[in-house]
Amino acid sequence: MTDSLAQRFFNIDLWLIGAAHFVILLASFQVPYRLHWKQDLQKLMSFNRKLLWVQSGFTVLTIIAFGVLTLMLHTELLNGDHAALGLALFIGIYWTARILVDALYFSHSDWPKGKVFVVGHTLLTSLFFTLAASYVGLFIWHVWLRSNS
Repeated sequence: MTDSLAQRFFNIDLWLIGAAHFVILLASFQVPYRLHWKQDLQKLMSFNRKLLWVQSGFTVLTIIAFGVLTLMLHTELLNGDHAALGLALFIGIYWTARILVDALYFSHSDWPKGKVFVVGHTLLTSLFFTLAASYVGLFIWHVWLRSNS
């Protein structure tokens, strides 16, 4: 892939993956209802229930930040500014870790049953993979491929 072609690809890719974070939020806002948190969390003691809500809130805030920063720092990411590349690598590692946790920690039997959950899980995992590959790919392009051309 030529440098010019890669630049055009990442120019479009950054807009798409920035916006994709907000698609993830649409799915995540359905989690409490679809997974019956109201009933299940009542079984937890108050502190554990609050802890889960706080951690979920921080996860949502992180995803919002990833999307906003990707869109706002589009030019810096595309130009390979050092701080932006550090952010890209961090976001790429975050989504890679999310995929690994899903693959290595959760079991297939842990997931809720039903076609809608299978399709949703497949689509989300595909999106996580796309995000991880895009951010890590951008980092590799700037650090190794572009500097060696």
